[in-house]
This record gives sequence, structure tokens and C-alpha cells, in this order.
Amino acid sequence: MTRGSTLPAHRLSPSSGCLAIPAQTRTSPAPPPDGFNTVPAAEAHRTLLACLRSLRWARRIADHRPYPTLDALLAASDEAAYDLSPADLAEALAAESLPGLPADAYGAAHMALDAAHAAYEARFGHAFVICLDGVPQEESLDHVLEGIRSRLTNDPEDERVVAAEELRRLARQRLTRLA
Repeated sequence: MTRGSTLPAHRLSPSSGCLAIPAQTRTSPAPPPDGFNTVPAAEAHRTLLACLRSLRWARRIADHRPYPTLDALLAASDEAAYDLSPADLAEALAAESLPGLPADAYGAAHMALDAAHAAYEARFGHAFVICLDGVPQEESLDHVLEGIRSRLTNDPEDERVVAAEELRRLARQRLTRLA
């Protein structure tokens, strides 16, 4: 866990004789997604499967409701994603597709992405997954192409670890959007 830096107290003017201590801002935890804790289990499973297509992951998250905060839900999601077996991971990867290109992307971009993705699938046997959270829309194509090309050099076991981490990040991003 990372902590913010500790700021030293600042002296006010010598005549005041008081210390000015920077205000500590507290942020309250975000509430869980509306109704997620109370919807029927089947509906919670469907919602979760839209975030990550692993039956085990979705069942585990839904079965441990209620979550007091969104942060608690995200932590449970991370933990469940870290515990995915190779079969669970294969199930989730089989349901993923390549991120879509912006509507105004030129034809050569589509060809480059299709070729890179085909090479990736041929090497690793599953769709390329990447979380684009925080990447500006205009940079997404370059980010995806760079990601595919750099990850093509991975050994299959190393790539399985990278793909699992990207799936975890995607599930987290999708859960956050639901909130």
C-alpha cells in the first residue's frame, strides 16, 4: 500500500508563535454499485460475467456479497482474478475480443491491427487483451499495436501472466464503470 508523503509543519510568521499543519483531507470510500448487493444471485452473475467471462470469478464475487464499499468489491475482484486457474483464464480469454478501433481509423490501421492480432493468436492461442484505462482515445490504436508487438516476444508462460493481469485490470475497469 502506498501512502502520501508526509509534509512537515510550516511555521507562520515568527510573531504568531503558532504552527500551521497542512490539512489532512479524508475521502470517504465510494459506495458499492447501486443495488449490486441486493439483486438476485442470477442477476449479479450476469452483471459480473459482463465484466469478466469466468464463471468461477463471477460466482465467487456474487457469493461474497454484500460489499460495504466499491473499494471492497474491487479488492474482492482482484483477489478472485489472481486466483484464476489456467482453465478459468482460458475461459475468460476465449470471451474477449480485440478493442475496437476509433470510427475514423484509416484502412491501413485496420490491416496492421488485424495482422498483429493474427500473429498474436497464432503464437498464444487466444485473443490479445489489454486494458486501455487512462489511455486517450486518440492514442489507443498505437497503444494496442505497441502492446501486441512487444508481447509477441514473450514466452507463453510469461504472456499468460501478463494476459491474466490485463484481464484483472479490465474486470476492475468494467466494475468501476458499473458503479
